[in-house]
Amino acid sequence: MERNTDSHGRARAEGDDRLIPKHGGYEHTKTWQLADLIYDVTVRFCDKCVDKRSRTHDQMVQAARSGAQNLQEGSMDSAVSKKIEMKLTGIARGSLKELERDFKKFLKHRELPEWPPSHPALTHFKALRCASLEQFRAWVAEEARRAGKENTDRHGQTQTKTRTTIPAVRGGPCPSVSPQDFPSVCAANGALSLLNLCIHLIGRQMEAQADAFEKEGGFTERLYKRRTQRRNREND
Repeated sequence: MERNTDSHGRARAEGDDRLIPKHGGYEHTKTWQLADLIYDVTVRFCDKCVDKRSRTHDQMVQAARSGAQNLQEGSMDSAVSKKIEMKLTGIARGSLKELERDFKKFLKHRELPEWPPSHPALTHFKALRCASLEQFRAWVAEEARRAGKENTDRHGQTQTKTRTTIPAVRGGPCPSVSPQDFPSVCAANGALSLLNLCIHLIGRQMEAQADAFEKEGGFTERLYKRRTQRRNREND
């Protein structure tokens, strides 16, 4: 069965043969919503965890902004150029891949753990389906509270700050995390989870864009078809 979807992977109306097709609507796509949330999370994370005077701070914020911005611009430009839409979508994906690497390096350079997908905190996070910065922050706070409670219950009483550690993976091989570091570790791993999903979905969006361009062409092809149809009608 032939797919009948637009370049965002959404259902397309039958017989939509307009010269300027319906475009925009990026704010309703899952990819842009995720990219916009990633931008909000990254700005907050960098302001709290990365030196504001460092190049890394600016690079991470700009990469996050580029992801959301290029998805938006690609959606708006899709009416007149499918090639530009695909190019901007690809740039968005590349920017988010760069941001993903920066989050991984943040953890690696500080000898902090990158959690596997099966980590309990990430399992909770995926189940929540966070859609806003406030929900993301609430998740980090709840995981810190839960981890602190488990650590207290394990020892029977709260340890001093310098001695207390929170297992990065309960019962797993990852190194322990201090209570002071846990919120940043949690936020970085949550951001990586969002990035993994967003990058995957953008890849599927690019496939849909390529499929639509192959089957329907772009503005030039539609204009040529429209002119040919008009000439044929005039010659009848």
